[in-house]
Amino acid sequence: MLNFKLKIPFSWQGIFSALMFFYMYLPILVLTFYSVNQSAYSTEWQGFTWKWYTRLFQDSRILQALQNSLTVAIVAVAISAVIGTLMAVGLARYQFPGKTIYRGISYLPLIIPDIAIAVATLVFLAVIGTSLSLWTIIAAHVVFCLSYIAFVVSSRISSLNPHLEEAALDLGATPFQAFVKVLLPELMPAIIAGCLISFVLSMDDFLIASFTSGTGSNTLPMEIFSRIRMGVRPDINALSVMLILGSASLAIVAELIRYRGEQKRFHQ
Repeated sequence: MLNFKLKIPFSWQGIFSALMFFYMYLPILVLTFYSVNQSAYSTEWQGFTWKWYTRLFQDSRILQALQNSLTVAIVAVAISAVIGTLMAVGLARYQFPGKTIYRGISYLPLIIPDIAIAVATLVFLAVIGTSLSLWTIIAAHVVFCLSYIAFVVSSRISSLNPHLEEAALDLGATPFQAFVKVLLPELMPAIIAGCLISFVLSMDDFLIASFTSGTGSNTLPMEIFSRIRMGVRPDINALSVMLILGSASLAIVAELIRYRGEQKRFHQ
């Protein structure tokens, strides 16, 4: 009689990882469940519906808050992309007095708590006598977006061949041409990835925006917070699901761009 033994791969690390993923994503699954539930108040399943999603596009306050958030994120990321890229190139390619101190200061927004940045920005705006508006939110968001983009671009520069620009200069290119035609194309995957990450962080920010916003300049997270104080509603559940999907999509795109950039550099 033949005995067959079926070996099932068993790993405590795999089980632990599966439990951790289940624990992290269970709230999102519950949120998605209630966003398509027919009932607005019952915790029991009353039937499938898309009405909470369609209602969002008929809410003028939600649409205005979304427009404000997009304006803040796009403008702040655009400004930060230019300044952050130049800052990363300057720190990597040039020597100047106080470079080490400046490098440490430029990355401080990555480790400073958001509440500290929010309070410091509010105090600074009060000292210079600037009235709060949508532009003060943009100025505050540039602070942390700038550091994220500079950090991502710096990590890309450190892996590049430093002699590429020198070769372009030896072939007759000007410093500006060497930067635009040689260095910038190599940095573009990191710049785009940094911009996408910063865009997601700007869209999701509540604390800094709430300290630096003026009358009529509510962002989407601020509008959501003002509504859930009176209780969680199905349309807010639907909006949260849409924000999660949008943020996840941008994060995946940023990672794909970064990965393709690394693969392209590896095969060169």
